[in-house]
Amino acid sequence: MLKSGVGWFRQYERFADRRAAGRKLAAALSAYAGRDDLLVLGLPRGGVPVAYEVATALHAPLDVWLVRKLGVPGHEELALGAIADGGARVLNAEIIVELGITPEDIDRVTALEQRELARRHTLYRGERPPPDVRGKTVILVDDGLATGSTMQAAIASVRAQEPRAVVVAVPVAPPVVRAEFAGLVDDFVCLLTPDPFRAVGLWYEDFSPTEDDEVRALLAASQ
Repeated sequence: MLKSGVGWFRQYERFADRRAAGRKLAAALSAYAGRDDLLVLGLPRGGVPVAYEVATALHAPLDVWLVRKLGVPGHEELALGAIADGGARVLNAEIIVELGITPEDIDRVTALEQRELARRHTLYRGERPPPDVRGKTVILVDDGLATGSTMQAAIASVRAQEPRAVVVAVPVAPPVVRAEFAGLVDDFVCLLTPDPFRAVGLWYEDFSPTEDDEVRALLAASQ
């Protein structure tokens, strides 16, 4: 944990929690309010409370876009890639080569996370199909980006459905990731780009885990 007296850290204002971050993010997205082609998609689980506030403020429908990080075996917090709704898979070639991860390892991790993706689909949607994004202006929302691999998978899978435009909106991301995403989407909105970055949770006063019940409740409240 960083010491509170470090000057670079104190110069940034942290978000109280995900809902507060979502309200601030919504203000930065106000140009999209009222559009009849708008669809806000939160990345579960932590992105959904942020997306709920965005969708509410912009008077837009809210849904989830299911994405799962592919963790390095034995070091699951480190992403070797990600998978998303629609079958998209994005791999981090640099991590894979550096750590000597085999194709068999990748396939095992992918199969495991595909099962979790299916579980969450049933839990959050039941029999309801994924949202139809064709011809829509889609705002993909998460609570922050670290490596960006999960968001890249989300972008790839949404792009495959032929939306009108794809916007990524997050409260916080490192400067290098922000630069990478500028060329991937039609618009990239990020409120805070601290350097050094360290971790998404550092920039929230309350970064408690978002549980499945909260995701389901927010989706129900937005209907």
